[in-house]
Amino acid sequence: MKAERKRIAKERIDALFEQASIRPQFAKRYVRLARKIATRYNVRIPARLKRRYCKECNSYLVPGKNCSIRTREGKLIIHCKECKKITRIPLK
Repeated sequence: MKAERKRIAKERIDALFEQASIRPQFAKRYVRLARKIATRYNVRIPARLKRRYCKECNSYLVPGKNCSIRTREGKLIIHCKECKKITRIPLK
């Protein structure tokens, strides 16, 4: 039963991120809901989706529109243009 809830939660998180890419006017709300579901059901948001939103302001990041992405010194640097947050992710 617990595994079933976690599976459903993961499906809903994927669906919310898909909707966030389609409907940008509701993207912040969808990201906030996905994070809330992940917290409530103790489910990790996959790394491929984690890099698509700003952890500070919950904005769905679209490169060139509301964020810039660069590589420097072996790191991926994501700069959110809405809240000015900079995220650095090490590259392998």
